Amino acid sequence: MMTVKEISELTGISVRTLHCYDEIGLFTPTEKSEAGYRLYDDKALEDLQQILFFREFDIPLKEIKAVMENPDLDRNQILQMQKNMLVAKKTRMERLISSIDDILKGENKMDFAVFSKTEIEEMFQAMLEHMPEDMKEISIREFGSIEQWKEHYMEVVSREEMQKSYAKMIEWYGGKEEYLSTVKNPVSKEVADSYAKRIEVILEKMITKIGCPVDSFEVKELVAEYGFVMKQFSQMKEERGMMLSVAHSYQDSMVKSKIDEKYGEGAADFFTEAIEAFYK
Repeated sequence: MMTVKEISELTGISVRTLHCYDEIGLFTPTEKSEAGYRLYDDKALEDLQQILFFREFDIPLKEIKAVMENPDLDRNQILQMQKNMLVAKKTRMERLISSIDDILKGENKMDFAVFSKTEIEEMFQAMLEHMPEDMKEISIREFGSIEQWKEHYMEVVSREEMQKSYAKMIEWYGGKEEYLSTVKNPVSKEVADSYAKRIEVILEKMITKIGCPVDSFEVKELVAEYGFVMKQFSQMKEERGMMLSVAHSYQDSMVKSKIDEKYGEGAADFFTEAIEAFYK
């Protein structure tokens, strides 16, 4: 058995943080001594290690607790999830380090390519197969032919700024294969419509709280529900990055105008502040 102080020295986590983890039920002691000191066994240390892996990605403690307590996930599944997330992050870091090395050598170029030409072609084909016929016809008329449309798609997706965006998305999904699998197997239109209605209901509830502090329980509860629905809909491993991106999108002039028109003046700013407060 180890004491809080010994675990703190071993892991570098402050005693205060460990006490906080105990208070919220995230990392509880195996038992307590007669004097009331917290004591932890080897199994508890394994749990703490998994918690620290998740914290590497700044995942909220509440989300970590939900994953750790999920009866449908065993230890190996959680470790595999964390491995996929770390591998995706490692790949991105190695690519950036390699690019910096090139700059230091005088080769002032940075390669942010995430998907190969073959993978981009597969993404286009998946989009084509699952797109409603009316939308497909509109796009074909706009570009002249499927081949011209595909050429445009390949050019846009291959751009540096798009590849940077995809690098972030791969982290959100837990790996490239997970992201491509979602692209190739999207939810049906009926399911998408159902999720869209759920999100609209949540936003309508949120706007009734516009006078409340963004860190109040009633606002945080609705943001948590919003994030949960978005996570289910997008089939992501972790929704934090996506939700912060959604919050940022509400500040786009066109989006902000439409949101304020639909939900009332100040709605877009309130949604942004509430989401950022919850996830940051």
